[in-house]
Amino acid sequence: MPTIAEITQAIEEFAPRDFQESYDNAGLQVGNPDLEATAALLCLDVTEEVVAEAERRGCNLIISHHPLLFKGLKRVAGFTPEERIVIEAVKRDIAIYAAHTNLDAAWEGVSHEIARRLELRDVAPLAPRSGDSRVGLGVVGELPRPLPALEFLRELKERFHVKALRYSGESPQLVVNRVAACGGAGASLLDEAVASGADVYVTGDVKYHDFTSYAPSILIADIGHYEGEICTKEIFSRIIREKFPNFVAYFAETDRNPVRYLI
Repeated sequence: MPTIAEITQAIEEFAPRDFQESYDNAGLQVGNPDLEATAALLCLDVTEEVVAEAERRGCNLIISHHPLLFKGLKRVAGFTPEERIVIEAVKRDIAIYAAHTNLDAAWEGVSHEIARRLELRDVAPLAPRSGDSRVGLGVVGELPRPLPALEFLRELKERFHVKALRYSGESPQLVVNRVAACGGAGASLLDEAVASGADVYVTGDVKYHDFTSYAPSILIADIGHYEGEICTKEIFSRIIREKFPNFVAYFAETDRNPVRYLI
């Protein structure tokens, strides 16, 4: 069986930690990298329920998209969920690893998975990094065929299992052909989406005033943060299967959207 370090190295070959944003904290969060990995549990967020599920399913490695330890801990006394998770993970010899904005920026990373589900063609990074046109946040590409805006929005809602799709109702676009997208919270790339010539920008966590300010320039479709990033479990699974075809990696059943909708 591979070690925890070998599993995480495979992920970092796909999404090097050098790709992460300066504010981020990707990498091994808890645990001994030299231990043999029994199985991995893949999730978007590490919760107390996810740790309990990992133990129940015989996994000594949890791989998440969102880092458990984002701003650091000043104590480990069990007063917060993060503290309790660290305590339980250490007690149960469960390692916790995160690939966050480095997975966002990687070629075939999070936004590329959104593009794949939308069947976009001629895909390129929306905000490429200097010196590497294949690395960067977000994507932009072309639909196989132009779609009426409302038809596109209905398909988007269905494909990403969105319960309540928010979109800029005052945008003038009647037809969608060129699509920009960014998984998670992508409002900071609205200027890039407009500059790319996209008809629509698909992302999450868009603010009220962004809908009004950018409406004349681009159709904004907010699918939600969770809905745009839950695909990370599939990305992790593909990376691991390719390198370690006999290693078991489960999708966490206790992964839940913390946002609820009353419909």
